[in-house]
Amino acid sequence: MANALFPKWKEALIGAAANSDLTGSGTTGLYCALIDTGVYTYNAAHEFYSDLSGIVDDDVEIENVTYTNGTVDGDNITFTAVTGNTVEALVLYRKNAGANTTWRLVAYIDTSVTGLPVTPNGGSISISWNASGIFTL
Repeated sequence: MANALFPKWKEALIGAAANSDLTGSGTTGLYCALIDTGVYTYNAAHEFYSDLSGIVDDDVEIENVTYTNGTVDGDNITFTAVTGNTVEALVLYRKNAGANTTWRLVAYIDTSVTGLPVTPNGGSISISWNASGIFTL
């Protein structure tokens, strides 16, 4: 599967639906999850975090998110003390203060990620975004 923006997020963004924007920080920001693709397969119909499976680690916020000419970018991130299955993909999601059934899936990233796939060994896994940004609309 190539990198993709979740279509349901794009629909929500166009319609200005609740929790579709990527602004915010803390419990209302853009977050990343490490995914085992042996358990999870990208599905364009998936809309919320609760649709995911194969989560190896999650709940790491992408801070200082910017938007320039349609390109989303933010700080690099680090997952600490990661254990579990092999990580082959990332899923970005928009977290809010509600239940994970309201956290919108934003992007599925499994290609052109330096260091993936990786087998966790209890150490840290760092994700450095491409110099041109995380994704472009």
